[in-house]
Amino acid sequence: MHNENGWIDRVRAKGLSGPLHVALDVLEPLGPLGAQLIWFAQPAFMLFGRPAWRAAAVELAQALEEPGGIERLRECLNDPGAPE
Repeated sequence: MHNENGWIDRVRAKGLSGPLHVALDVLEPLGPLGAQLIWFAQPAFMLFGRPAWRAAAVELAQALEEPGGIERLRECLNDPGAPE
């Protein structure tokens, strides 16, 4: 995964890896439908003033659309030394 803006590093640093794993477990079965929901809600992240949230939403939506994308996201989340 790209982790363009380092959002996965921030998730790990804040100790939120566990909740993100749960969110991935919930979203993974939704696949493309979940991705479309995220794409639809993505502009709302700008209302919160956090561009990093928007980048995370984009990466998560892409992972849901790609075969094996969630698994690669989990690997990146679990391995701090994973190539980006």
